[in-house]
Amino acid sequence: MLHLYSDSSPNGFKASIALEELAIPYQLHHVRIDAGEHRHPAFLALNPHGRIPVLQDSETGVVLFESSAILLYLAEKTGRLLPTEPPARWEAIKWLQFQAASVEPLLGQRVHFELFATEAMPAAVARYRRLTEEAFGVLDDALANRPYFAGEDYSIADIAHFGWLHIAQIIAFDFQQYRHLSAWFARVAARPAVRKGITLPEPATGA
Repeated sequence: MLHLYSDSSPNGFKASIALEELAIPYQLHHVRIDAGEHRHPAFLALNPHGRIPVLQDSETGVVLFESSAILLYLAEKTGRLLPTEPPARWEAIKWLQFQAASVEPLLGQRVHFELFATEAMPAAVARYRRLTEEAFGVLDDALANRPYFAGEDYSIADIAHFGWLHIAQIIAFDFQQYRHLSAWFARVAARPAVRKGITLPEPATGA
């Protein structure tokens, strides 16, 4: 049995969307970050960094944190959501890594400085607005001539990017000017598994 430990967050939604897309049995454990449950000893035994999501596979004994690792594991375990042939396979992996190494940290810093910093820092806000807009432009260009990041096939790369762009939309980090990215977002958002995945363990109400 697969066990997902998660909360309502962009990284958590990546894992819940993937599991819903794959339609495989799993048990969801709600780790309420606002209540400090991510600092409980039982959870820290799974992820000493105290972050969600965590995936535990009781059949194999594998315990994973970091959403990209979880997406890759689920794809490898099921043989789905990751193309098998190059170059599409490496396109998916490349854009998955771009999300983890570039888009996610940039959006995370923008969220912090615009919404949560106790002291106003206009220079930091301007910097991360510029950098996230540049990243949106890169994504838009990538989708100019293909429906998904790996090409014709929907993959874990799309799931990874959607998790954070879903939150970006909720908190009004507008990317509507990027025509191809916006069309991709609408296409992915319409998938039934995506619609369900972003409600687990409950819908996001903010960043």
